[in-house]
Amino acid sequence: MGFVELFSIGVGLSMDAFAVSVCKGLKMRKINYKHTALIGLFFGGFQALMPFIGWLLGKQFEQYITKIDHWIAFILLAFIGGKMAVEAIREKDDDETAGDGEDVIDIKELFMLAVATSIDALAVGITFAFLQVSIVPAITIIGTTTFVISVAGVGIGNVFGTRFKSKAELAGGIILIIIGVKILIEGLM
Repeated sequence: MGFVELFSIGVGLSMDAFAVSVCKGLKMRKINYKHTALIGLFFGGFQALMPFIGWLLGKQFEQYITKIDHWIAFILLAFIGGKMAVEAIREKDDDETAGDGEDVIDIKELFMLAVATSIDALAVGITFAFLQVSIVPAITIIGTTTFVISVAGVGIGNVFGTRFKSKAELAGGIILIIIGVKILIEGLM
């Protein structure tokens, strides 16, 4: 498998992380480069780690992983998206709190989001094992691609978030829930 194929896989896998990164950018009053890099590292790191784990597990556990991966992603994304939507509705009533907590990164939430958006990469890693793909270049390309796309997502979200804070955060929460439902439906089909 060549660079173009691996890059395309990286772009495809990073779309959920991009959407979540946009949501994270929506919450920032102004762009925080340290937090933006941390978000990119979490998403890029997990998008690289999951195919590696999948590659290690290989065909032996494929039937078990693919049976539940969509449920795990759905539950995590629905929970976090619901939490974002509720917070956006609460903030509508009190716009003065808009800056309180926006500059703080919740590592546990970021961890759950990174896991939820990278579970499909686990299945890709299993496929890599079957196709005997060289894993180090594959995960490097996927992780780097996701990092760059996630950082761009934070920037895009921040541009729109400063203008439409509570509506954008509500939309972001709804988008996460929709992504979770989409993953669940695709997994059940």
